[in-house]
Amino acid sequence: METPATAGNDVVVEKVVVHPLVLLSVVDHFNRMGKIGSHKRVVGILLGSWSSRGVLDVSNSFAVPFDEDDRDKTVWFLDHDYLEQMFNMFKKVNAREKVVGWYHTGPKLHPNDVLINELIRRYCHSSVLVIIDAKPRHLGLPTEAYRAVEEVHEDGTPTTKSFEHIPSEIGAEEAEEVGVEHLLRDIKDTTIGSLSQRVTNQLTGLRGLSSQLSDIRNYLKQVADNQLPVNHQIIYQLQDIFNLLPDVSNPDFVKSLYIKTNDQMLVVYATALCRSIIALHNLINNKLANRDAEKKELEKKNEKKDTPKEEVKAPEVAAK
Repeated sequence: METPATAGNDVVVEKVVVHPLVLLSVVDHFNRMGKIGSHKRVVGILLGSWSSRGVLDVSNSFAVPFDEDDRDKTVWFLDHDYLEQMFNMFKKVNAREKVVGWYHTGPKLHPNDVLINELIRRYCHSSVLVIIDAKPRHLGLPTEAYRAVEEVHEDGTPTTKSFEHIPSEIGAEEAEEVGVEHLLRDIKDTTIGSLSQRVTNQLTGLRGLSSQLSDIRNYLKQVADNQLPVNHQIIYQLQDIFNLLPDVSNPDFVKSLYIKTNDQMLVVYATALCRSIIALHNLINNKLANRDAEKKELEKKNEKKDTPKEEVKAPEVAAK
């Protein structure tokens, strides 16, 4: 089994790419454990490799027996012997995949996650934690990635371990994309047009933005109530966000916004007017074409009535 001396590297994880196979495996693990017990979350190991400098590619995973006490979060159990046996079998199939971290179904961080991460660091020095929400209640990515960092306190107290959020995304190879498309064929409604999809995507983005703003508000409220310590790095980033916000009370900004909005609405009005005129023109042309067709059909009927019918003579019967 790999140890930190052999598997560890000092590359800082800047982004985590999670493959669809990992998501399917985690959801299957969560559903299986939900049928046999009342587990609120499940835990497993992530396998993968470095696709580029700072980008961690998580391509596979497997479940690990895990249990914890709901009343005392410091009491938990993770079968690391089972972990080593499973990794040895996975290593025979694909030697390129290493232990890169672990996952649980959260949906948020737990107090004992730091202790579990210290255990996983025995097998991967720079391990990452990926929280995969098996039952997402909000639209957006179901993954959140974290890495362990040492937090230095300004009052001189000993450093403590904490988690730092890192970007994550869903990525797939060509073969995985084909498989996912086949799975989504029965789910995706092909009758929905592109406009509906665009509106849905914008609605999803707005809901995600609302969720992030709610998290920022809750964090600042807890800091103001002395429930959380002040993190100057987070405060600096929030200050940068607030500095980038436009001043909506500035008269010049309001005027330019009104002008741009009026220009856009003028284009929409002109386009709708042109479409109405074209539709009316096509209606008139269609009416004229139908009238000409009826006139020609009436002329043909009159011609048939005016033509005399030829007399049909009966054949003469020879007298015997």
